[in-house]
Amino acid sequence: MQELYVDSGVPLVSLAPLTTLRLGGPAQRLVTATTDDEVVAAVREADDSGTPLLIIAGGSNLVIADEGFEGTVLHIATSGFSLSGTSLELAAGENWSNAVARTVEAGLAGIECLAGIPGSAGATPIQNVGAYGQEVSSTLTEVVAYDRRTRETVTLTNAECDFSYRHSRFKADPARHVVLRVRFELEDAEGLSAPIKYGETARVLGVEPGDRVPAATAREAVLRLRAGKGMVLDADDHDTWSAGSFFTNPILDDADFAAFVDRVRDRLGPQVAPPAFPAGEGRTKTSAAWLIDKAGFTKGYGSGPARISTKHTLALTNRGSATTADLLVLAREVREGVRAAFGITLTNEPVMVGCAL
Repeated sequence: MQELYVDSGVPLVSLAPLTTLRLGGPAQRLVTATTDDEVVAAVREADDSGTPLLIIAGGSNLVIADEGFEGTVLHIATSGFSLSGTSLELAAGENWSNAVARTVEAGLAGIECLAGIPGSAGATPIQNVGAYGQEVSSTLTEVVAYDRRTRETVTLTNAECDFSYRHSRFKADPARHVVLRVRFELEDAEGLSAPIKYGETARVLGVEPGDRVPAATAREAVLRLRAGKGMVLDADDHDTWSAGSFFTNPILDDADFAAFVDRVRDRLGPQVAPPAFPAGEGRTKTSAAWLIDKAGFTKGYGSGPARISTKHTLALTNRGSATTADLLVLAREVREGVRAAFGITLTNEPVMVGCAL
């Protein structure tokens, strides 16, 4: 376990390099844990002393204030990839994208369309990571976590995780559990993917929804799609200096969706229909990216150091010299513009630390 402290009142470490946005102020104390025992020990120490604790792994879904964090920052850098038949166990600090690639190489299906998502395995159950027709909740079986309330290591089943769209019990009560390990049950489909569910992926692959293709082919197609939207990390490409999708897709009840459709027709014309996807009985999901674009915030919008990606309207990017304050100004402008245009208030997807919209 490595520790860095404030020296004579001068912070030693900036948190910006630990996030995909490259934003965030200094840490008062940074602890890097490489084993589960070190993670638990650091959490217990912070809890026993009453010290504020911030946990970072891949830093891909995080916005940290320019003022930094006054307390202990725990960087989870654990490693571990264990595959037994179709059962997969990953340490929380394991690189998620690399783990997906290894399962595809092993001929297994179930997470191949989650390729290229930045961050760590331990973060995936927190917001029920999903993309291109797959969610981790579809294959996840158990989460091993440290329960800060009971001071015990516990194993939670899929049902106990309370998964929903971009949500889980870990996100609902972020101060309680620290994810240590994540377990999945994948499918041996003789090298084929799971049935392709997402229309865009099916079109790129030249197949119909429900068809299977070689898992490696599906993974490669998703990586190309993500790269085309600036969603694959590249240190030399500022379009990838983001937190991924900054806003979640709104889910509306029938009455709110009907009112939304009316506003779309009033603004864009009676022939325009907004994107609509079933989201459970009496609920419809629409597209945050579409809302942002139709409200006038097109790709590349902005003139300052924080701008919308030139590849995807859902990504708010650091063009190299932005501050968190710059990013939040842009995010608020987009949120208020969408609300004024369509009566829908977008919700940020990244976790905010020391700041808020």
